[in-house]
Amino acid sequence: MAIIHKTTMSPGKLELLGAWLPDRPWYLPTGAEPDLARAGGFRLDDPAGEVGIEFMVVTDDSGERPIAYHVPLTYRGAPLDGADAALIGTSEHGVLGTRWVYDGAHDPVLVAELLALFQGRAVPQRQSESDTPDPSVTARFDGPGLPALLPAERPEVSDSARGTDVRVAGPGQARLAVARVLTPLAPDAGPAGAAGGVTAGWSAPDGAAHRGVFASLHSPAHANAHDNPDGNAHEDA
Repeated sequence: MAIIHKTTMSPGKLELLGAWLPDRPWYLPTGAEPDLARAGGFRLDDPAGEVGIEFMVVTDDSGERPIAYHVPLTYRGAPLDGADAALIGTSEHGVLGTRWVYDGAHDPVLVAELLALFQGRAVPQRQSESDTPDPSVTARFDGPGLPALLPAERPEVSDSARGTDVRVAGPGQARLAVARVLTPLAPDAGPAGAAGGVTAGWSAPDGAAHRGVFASLHSPAHANAHDNPDGNAHEDA
């Protein structure tokens, strides 16, 4: 169980993200410095109790319209070996001391717990409350090709203008697609063509409530099953 300390971080999360976001390939530049505000998210617990895991939404209101970004974060008490490129920065926590803050898509602990969430083995927690489940976060998984556990080494990650892809080790060759620029979904909608999805909410600067896909899971086995539901080979005419 993660304990949420009511204390300070210096520099704060928004300050760290304001310096880091503009260099991401999926960031939408506005011609001005980011004007960030917290907008929502949730947490997962690290079973070992060592790593803080947060799925944070921030809105950037520096342009003509606000843009909602999803930034998975991990907080560590020591550097993660080989992950210098994923380091967002360090911050002094009022209780825990120096914390190394990482882009969580590159952290094997976050990826493993996100996989557990898809499988129903992890319970999403409220972002700012200790030991309080968040039932507004929903997870769905419909297909094969998902290993029970991930290896401890850092995952294979690629960033592009459309978001972040994480390769999941195992025979199913599954791919986690981490949404970065969030798009509101219609009620009960989910990620098209995906074997699974995690959906959660956030608030716009005007107070409007939105929900969208934070991450989706794609596997060749699931895609093949949908392309060929009767299990038979198809030939081109």
